[in-house]
Amino acid sequence: MVHQLNATAAALLGLLHRGPMTGWDLVAAAQERIGNFWTLTQSQVYRELTRMTATGLVTVGEPGPRDRKPYTITRAGRRAFADWINQDPAREQIRVPLLLSIQFSDHIEPHRLREIIAAQRAAHAERLAEYRAAEKLLADKPDQATRLATLRFGIRHEQAVLAWFDELPELMG
Repeated sequence: MVHQLNATAAALLGLLHRGPMTGWDLVAAAQERIGNFWTLTQSQVYRELTRMTATGLVTVGEPGPRDRKPYTITRAGRRAFADWINQDPAREQIRVPLLLSIQFSDHIEPHRLREIIAAQRAAHAERLAEYRAAEKLLADKPDQATRLATLRFGIRHEQAVLAWFDELPELMG
């Protein structure tokens, strides 16, 4: 049986390669390992775990503390993940709520739009500072090369976004 994975399910299976985890553990691991570039909500995690259990990609263990159930990747799950990870990645989609605000800014008071833009710029500057701090922690750790690579993408992204913010007043007149 061929299992078509969505990126959320694939991310969960990728995390489960390290060993059994509860849904709660998976949310925390996702935030730590991929949270800078891929978000997973608790509801998405549990929805995918339910689906993957039903299709045999994971098994559920006995409930532990607080009735949390550990999930374990199966052979079928490992095969489905291997098939997914070896495909060309899907085309990324840009979904930036600020761009909607700017696109429809004729419905926003100019002073409010300036406030929104200033707050968004500050958030991106803060994220860039966080990424640079994390980069310093990972820079000399060869076993963290893939995390450093994705972090550097985030740094370049934030630098580009901040450059765009700098040119925004001229662009908008």
